[in-house]
Amino acid sequence: MTAPAGAPGRERTAAEERRVRWIVRLGGLLLRLLASTWRYTEVNAAGWRALRDERKPFIFTLWHGHLMPLTWRRRGEGITVMISEHRDGEIIARIVEGWGYRTVRGSTSRGAGRALLGMVRELESGKEFAITPDGPRGPAGEAQPGVLLASQRSGAAIVPMRADCARAWHLGSWDRFMVPKPFARVTITYGDPWVAPATDDAAAAELAARIGPAIPAGLPPRRP
Repeated sequence: MTAPAGAPGRERTAAEERRVRWIVRLGGLLLRLLASTWRYTEVNAAGWRALRDERKPFIFTLWHGHLMPLTWRRRGEGITVMISEHRDGEIIARIVEGWGYRTVRGSTSRGAGRALLGMVRELESGKEFAITPDGPRGPAGEAQPGVLLASQRSGAAIVPMRADCARAWHLGSWDRFMVPKPFARVTITYGDPWVAPATDDAAAAELAARIGPAIPAGLPPRRP
């Protein structure tokens, strides 16, 4: 008997779904075990905490390579994050949703218009948002205009944030993705809340300066 037309495609889809589920289960468990050992120090957190106390929306803005320690630290707070529509984005979305985040799918390269609209709607409804302005493909430390547009249209302040860790692995990816080692001390530094004055190159450069270096000194950047 011949297989019905389209059956192989459905089988591949089912196999892919099983793969994603297992990666999320096992990867999520391993990440929790590792991240539960990290110890945090926070610097200059008063500005964004005042916005939260006043129930004013704002946008946490961080470099892609700092995602892991920062996402773990702010888990369980109902923050909305933008996740790429790429296949790997589905894995990341499921893991962070398990950590208490809301998700909007899209990026500066795919689904940009829809993602920006969803971001502005979240902010206008009073939600907090987090975005990596150099993701998902880089170059590392170069801010794309999406977060500036969202700040201007919604009036929400941008809160720059970064993670520094002396004891960390850095992957060979374009962003030198940071994975703190077991029991590492992670320092999170927040910038003062800032509403973007424009969406031009000067505003993007100012945002990058407010976040700080994307890659630690001594680690050469990799091409996207």
